[in-house]
Amino acid sequence: MAAFRVGILTSGGDCPGLNAVIRAVVAASSQRGWEVFGFIDGFEGLLSPVRYRILEEPATVGIARLGGTILGTTNCGRFATRVGVGEVRRIPKTVIDEVWETVEGLHIGGLICIGGDGSLTAAQQLSEAGLPIVGVPKTIDNDISATSSSFGFYSAVEFVTQALDRLRSTAMSHRRVMVVEVMGRYAGWIALFGGLAGGADVILLPEIPFHYEKIAHEVRKRVAEGALQTMIVVAEGARPADGQLVTQEDETEKGLAGEIRLGGIGRHVAGMIQRLTGRESREVVLGQLQRGGPPTALDRNLGMLFGVAAVRLVEERRFGEMVSFCNERVGSVPIREAVRQTKTVPPDCEELAAARAIGIAFGD
Repeated sequence: MAAFRVGILTSGGDCPGLNAVIRAVVAASSQRGWEVFGFIDGFEGLLSPVRYRILEEPATVGIARLGGTILGTTNCGRFATRVGVGEVRRIPKTVIDEVWETVEGLHIGGLICIGGDGSLTAAQQLSEAGLPIVGVPKTIDNDISATSSSFGFYSAVEFVTQALDRLRSTAMSHRRVMVVEVMGRYAGWIALFGGLAGGADVILLPEIPFHYEKIAHEVRKRVAEGALQTMIVVAEGARPADGQLVTQEDETEKGLAGEIRLGGIGRHVAGMIQRLTGRESREVVLGQLQRGGPPTALDRNLGMLFGVAAVRLVEERRFGEMVSFCNERVGSVPIREAVRQTKTVPPDCEELAAARAIGIAFGD
């Protein structure tokens, strides 16, 4: 009798912890005598020419410490379901039919899809078509509903914290205002957690429209109190109360399906603060650096827990569900529940209240 076969793919932006999930899926599957087919470059690997590699347990030993994904990934192409400013697009039936041909032709009994909200939206659409899908949440933005956290987030926060530590000394030496732009899209979790840990004086979030004059007031107050520097963390999706999102337009990406690229708000903030206060202001965009490097111990362990849980869902044939982490326990929820809405920073969260309590300003 042929061994049961499970497929696995990583889709969307990469992040630390993906390889920990892959390692756990392969190891847990090996314990059951299953074969694991790793599809190359996300969902695109399911389409002609089909690209995959058979993942054997000995070959994945030690990969949990590596950043990125050994399978490759993509966040654009024929499976891009989030376009523009979060609008949802349907995957064409011809594409879904081709996925069916691949899954049936390779005798895949369960397909584990690791990705963020866009990739999980694609997974949900495939699940609705009857494919045996199990989801695993992956996002440095921590913006997937129905799970309190996801691997990659704490690694990104750790990098933001280290960047603030390094930038503080040069800011003090030059008496500067330092504006650090971080990722997060429409959610401010990275900015909030990284700003708190790194000792930011001002944190600008997508959830709290800000006023330039109020930020300038905070800078002037700090100067009057003798502060040598001011550290401002701004999420890429933050915007002034009377303004719009700042986006990037890359000529090389025109015509590719996908969401708009945010970025550039840090430059605007630094320019306005220098104009309003007369203090030299510099912006630093951390960008893709937040995605790279080895995962923290927490993200490695979380990835391992998610991978084991995904294999268990396949074994129990609980397709159409996503692994979740709530109340310090790993469980599962319907994928449709996870992608229904973006998880943003609530106005009554403890971290936000604590930040205000210690004098951090939010420009509101």
